[in-house]
Amino acid sequence: MSEKKSVYVIGHKNPDTDSICSAISYAYLKNELAARDDQQEFFIPARAGHINEETLYVLRYFDVPSPIYFADIRPQVTDLNVRKTEGISADLSLKKAWDIMRAARIVSLPIVEEKELKGIITVGDIAYSDMDVYDNMILSKAKTSYKNIVETIDGEMIVGDMDGYFEDGHVLIAAANPDMMEGYIEPGDLVILGNRYESQLCAIEMDAQCILVCMGATVSKTIRKLAKEHGCRIIVSPFETYTVARLINHSMPVSYFMTKENLTIFHELDFVDDIQDVMAKKRFRDFPIVDQQNHYLGMISRRNLIEFEKKQVILVDHNEKAQAVDGIDDSEILEIIDHHRLGDIETNTPLYFRNQPVGCTTTIVLQMYMENDISMPPYIAGLMCSAIISDTLMFRSPTCTAMDRLAAEKLASIADINIEDFAKDMFDAGSNLSSKTAKEIFYQDFKKFSDNKINFGVGQISAMNKEQLSSCKEKLLDYMKGVKKSYGLDMLFFMLTDILTESTELLMLGDMCKQVLEGAFPITVEGDSVELPGVVSRKKQLIPAILAQLPK
Repeated sequence: MSEKKSVYVIGHKNPDTDSICSAISYAYLKNELAARDDQQEFFIPARAGHINEETLYVLRYFDVPSPIYFADIRPQVTDLNVRKTEGISADLSLKKAWDIMRAARIVSLPIVEEKELKGIITVGDIAYSDMDVYDNMILSKAKTSYKNIVETIDGEMIVGDMDGYFEDGHVLIAAANPDMMEGYIEPGDLVILGNRYESQLCAIEMDAQCILVCMGATVSKTIRKLAKEHGCRIIVSPFETYTVARLINHSMPVSYFMTKENLTIFHELDFVDDIQDVMAKKRFRDFPIVDQQNHYLGMISRRNLIEFEKKQVILVDHNEKAQAVDGIDDSEILEIIDHHRLGDIETNTPLYFRNQPVGCTTTIVLQMYMENDISMPPYIAGLMCSAIISDTLMFRSPTCTAMDRLAAEKLASIADINIEDFAKDMFDAGSNLSSKTAKEIFYQDFKKFSDNKINFGVGQISAMNKEQLSSCKEKLLDYMKGVKKSYGLDMLFFMLTDILTESTELLMLGDMCKQVLEGAFPITVEGDSVELPGVVSRKKQLIPAILAQLPK
């Protein structure tokens, strides 16, 4: 069976409880449908920002892990078709490496030790090792193992063991008579020779480290005994002298020829955009990939950049580009499930879009469970109910519909929770502001908007305790100055919403704020804040009123 394609269900930046819970509950629904219909997709809940205290309380209450975090949804190396080339040992012979590459039709191999990448050996490296002229000590300089030598020449070690290394002598061919051999064989040398008894005896008596007998010649018992006494290994090869001499250099370990300095290594979470230019400037065809622990994973080539697929995503609880995860233009959007105004996200192909005027995204998701006759476990029902309670301010928001209330009651029954008791604990967890920094409070729920080239942002916190809201006013106003400048906003608002009194103290920054608010509401604006009785909804009460005052 082919590997399932991952599809990420993700909410907006600075996610609230609905954004997180709708991602989890909709991913669960999609996986149930995929299993029922034998589809090859796996749906993964994701988030585009840090989780606020209210949502953390909900996740902990129902023992649900946080969705996977994406700061940027652009294609990453992990989205490419990484070739799972097995790493080889640094001791492996050049011949063995060549055989592996030829069989797999690849041009490079990673050298790996305990999952850590040590170097790369390429077909070019092996070719250079064959073409370059080396002195006759190259085998010992490379610290070539006897195991490699025996394997490379298809030989048999008949005296001695294969555990050692040839690391201290020359490689010689005994083409001369024994008298001449005595003049150039030195202790520790490896001597390639034939079946001449006198030559074998001479090499042993001159303290050669190893004699390599060609043509599969029989070695006498006397020679074997003498070799053992002198600590000289004997290897017998079926090949003639020319072939043995040609092959023996291929027994050297890849570690001697591999590239180990200035390697171009990519991490699995690197963005494809960032690695394209790097790959184009390098002479290598293949590049190693490592994980977060720098453990080797596989190889990619330039061809992979042509063949890769974008991440597939489903957006929930938003449909505006400014609120979407970074890199959304480089993803493939399959669906949008939302309850906000129509935004500006564009797609290249048709998609499933469901937008209903209800108070919460999970109200729509519940309908889809019912339409598809899919049951849900209590924890999913609890998450969905929590989202409705949060988004509708426990049914006090003007965005709340009869459908939201009915959905919450049905879900509360499945999850076995009391709505009022649970809501109080949930809002208390979210409004515990005394220990939080201004940044933490501000980004609990902040969204940016744009209309006719005017950019503004609106943040909001809700609490059932007026004193807690008032206590963070000054530090928020000071922090908002930096936010307004960093985002290049014309106006910045922050709603301190009292759930019990159903009112909001609105903090503001920007030259246009006074004119816009006095035109939108029957109030007089003085200073940097204003009371808005009866206003609790950003989506239905504040944003439309602001937009109506902006120049067309």
